[in-house]
Amino acid sequence: MNDTTPDARTADESDEQLSAVPEPGGGEQGLAASDAPAPTSDEVVEASEADTTLEGAETVETVAPDGGDIAQVPGSDTGAEDAQVTHAGAVEVPAEDSAESDDPAESTEERMRRLEEEGDIAADYLEELLDITDLDGDIDIDVDGDRASVEIAGADRLAKLNRPKGELLDALQELTRLAVQTRTGNRSRLMLDIGGFRAEHKDSLEDLAEKAVAEAKSGDSPVPLRAMNPFERKVVHDVAKREGLRSESDGDGKNRHVVIYPES
Repeated sequence: MNDTTPDARTADESDEQLSAVPEPGGGEQGLAASDAPAPTSDEVVEASEADTTLEGAETVETVAPDGGDIAQVPGSDTGAEDAQVTHAGAVEVPAEDSAESDDPAESTEERMRRLEEEGDIAADYLEELLDITDLDGDIDIDVDGDRASVEIAGADRLAKLNRPKGELLDALQELTRLAVQTRTGNRSRLMLDIGGFRAEHKDSLEDLAEKAVAEAKSGDSPVPLRAMNPFERKVVHDVAKREGLRSESDGDGKNRHVVIYPES
């Protein structure tokens, strides 16, 4: 885009140019228009009222019938939460599910080939990253369901940096997904793990979710859990669903968490 703008013309120059522009009809039609009688004061008032009516009609805004927010579509995320109903009455579409879904016409062989390609691209990116940072680690590639799965194994220093919250893992996963997307042109749902951290973390999350479910069953009030990332919330939702309870995600950004509701 060209950021330069021409020098503003003075009002006199603009008026001069406008006066030099011929009438649309040109020739005799333009002269005839200039000879037309001036409108009366009543005609001027009627035209002004008509313009005001049109201007008022153009400023009408369209709002949702219920006055709520539109569906929220987060950006790239690390989990696959089920869609949850928010307090504003809008349905939040999880990042994993809001992206373009797998082509229903895609065969199993084509899907496997696509996911294996994602894994190969991710492995190349991570190996180069490990070389640059002078960190050891082996890359294991697999396919887990409908997504590529990549683990950095034997990376003791990297695993230590990742603990205790797994923030490094989340950051590396997003970078790896972007690298895959750059090569393929499609958003990736690849899952990354470092030294089995995600698998270990899942077990502890399930224990936490089961305690919250037991509390919800024994009481009459909803049980909120701590703030979690999308992967963690997905694990909690799965446990609540397995136990026959309803769960919803609430909050925004880093404060987003799961609330488990008692049996109705």
